[in-house]
This record gives sequence, structure tokens and C-alpha cells, in this order.
Amino acid sequence: MTTETFADFCATQDARNEIQLNVRKYTLMLCDALEDNFKSRNRGVVAGRPAPEYKFVIESGRKYHKIIMEVPNDNRPPSRSVHAFVDKKTGEVYKAASFKAPAKHVRFNLLVIKEREWLLEHADWAGGYLYKR
Repeated sequence: MTTETFADFCATQDARNEIQLNVRKYTLMLCDALEDNFKSRNRGVVAGRPAPEYKFVIESGRKYHKIIMEVPNDNRPPSRSVHAFVDKKTGEVYKAASFKAPAKHVRFNLLVIKEREWLLEHADWAGGYLYKR
């Protein structure tokens, strides 16, 4: 076990905060990419009716940012499903195993530039890009 002095902890705190802010920013970028993908794929019409406005929102928990897809439901609350989880500290992206938990294996890392660029370019609103390659 390594010990860290309080001065060392304070010195690295800014870097940790910046990483967490970047993870949040990249998660918002992923939500925008997912909405853009939905709009480009459906072109405003689904089964002869106007396409619903799918929204991708972030709910932050203790450990993960949860990307949630919301679909309007006439006069009822929107239908919600979890699209993916993003680790707040590391930027690792996980496929959702359930509404409350991610799958076991990391799919992408938002802090790795090459992976992030691929992810933002190939993000699919239905989540096909999250399956193991």
C-alpha cells in the first residue's frame, strides 16, 4: 500500500477534477451524437407518422454517468431505458446490463482520443456499437 501526503493529494486534486469534467463533457458529446444519429436515420417519419423526439440525457450516480434514452408517450411520462454507463473517474464506457448496473466488460474509453473519435462517429442510437467486437 502506498501512502500519499496531504500536499501530494492536493497537488493531484486539480488533475482529477479536470479528468472528471472532461468525462462529463465527452459524455454530453456522446448524447448529442446519439440524437443526431437518430434524426439522420429516421428523417422525421416512422411507420408513416412523425418520428418521436428521442432524447438522450445523463443521470449521474455515485460511480457512473447513466445515459438514458427518453421516448415521449402521449400524455404519460416518457418511456426511459438505459443506453450505456460511463465511469465518472476513468471515462470507460459500458453497455447496460440492467437499468441499475453496467455489463462487466469495458467497451470504450472516452479519454483515449482514437476511441472517442471512433465512438462519436459510429455511435448508433439503438446501441449496436456497444456489443463486443
